[in-house]
Amino acid sequence: MRLTTILLMALLSGCALQASKPDDLYRELGQEQGIKTLVTKLLYNIADDQRIADQFRDSNVERLRDKLVEQICVLSGGPCVYTGDTMAESHAGKNINDMHFNALVEDLIAAMNSQQISVSAQNRLIALLAPMHGDIVYH
Repeated sequence: MRLTTILLMALLSGCALQASKPDDLYRELGQEQGIKTLVTKLLYNIADDQRIADQFRDSNVERLRDKLVEQICVLSGGPCVYTGDTMAESHAGKNINDMHFNALVEDLIAAMNSQQISVSAQNRLIALLAPMHGDIVYH
């Protein structure tokens, strides 16, 4: 009985290791082109969102798009390099509150839904982005 348990655990752990490759999320997001499309949809959602559109009014949208693509690419296990500022640097003095942060997350989810990204992949991406809250939201 004990040997069966050990073999079952070894088999299950082997499956878990095989199923979780560092670039799985990157591939599920559609790799670089999928991430570019996702970020473009996100930026359109933000522009239409009265809760946060003003926060981006003075942004260089092209640079913002490029840095978001790099950031999501890196976080999802892709072969990119993030060349932007830290989250604390880029959000300093913007007085972003939880409502702004949550609105952006809602806009991101809407963009992912429109791209038919699985809920599992959405949750994994949001979990990777969530720790940035402390560097973005003004307290």
